[in-house]
Amino acid sequence: MHVNQWLEAVPPLVVYLLVAGFILIESLGIPFPGEIVLISAALLASQHTIALSPVWVAVAAAGGAIPGNSIGYLIGRRWGRPLFDWLGRKFPKHFGPAHVSYAEKQFDRWGVLAVFVGRFIVLLRVFAGLLAGALEMPYPRFLVANVAGGICWAGGLTAAIYYLGEVADQWFSRFSYIALILAVVVGVVIGLVVKRRTAQAAERHHAEQQRETAEQAN
Repeated sequence: MHVNQWLEAVPPLVVYLLVAGFILIESLGIPFPGEIVLISAALLASQHTIALSPVWVAVAAAGGAIPGNSIGYLIGRRWGRPLFDWLGRKFPKHFGPAHVSYAEKQFDRWGVLAVFVGRFIVLLRVFAGLLAGALEMPYPRFLVANVAGGICWAGGLTAAIYYLGEVADQWFSRFSYIALILAVVVGVVIGLVVKRRTAQAAERHHAEQQRETAEQAN
């Protein structure tokens, strides 16, 4: 079956549910490719291969992000620091001391704005709800930042990728699936680079903390 014929057989509702589900899981504090799924769905909408609405893609993304972060908040509020210690032992690459310490630094610096801004940053997107709960941020303030961040992130990213996909389709009108694949690859590469740079920043912050602790001990 041709690629376009296969895509045309996918019900739009399935795509919306996948977007919402993946992003909800990621927002709970579980490292999951929610953003990649959103980018892929927005690109599919721009190719008009299946009857996907970019508006409903954005609604699905926000519909997963906002409750996901809120559930993460409740989990962090209930189990707090012991949860991060356990996650650090089980998943050191994602929840190691360096990552947690760096995320806490951003919360100390930005306060409730870290919840809003965190939606746009790979590391903070996973930690925002959990940390806000563990640090006992007042829920009404958290909710306002969570809703605003979820809507702006979902709507902004969907719109940007959708129009980027439409421009790519004009250049590759005879090979739309190639444009789609290239755009997804570029999106994944950019995501990995940002994730790597964030991890390096977290490691540098952790090393600085250890050095300061050693100097104080001496």
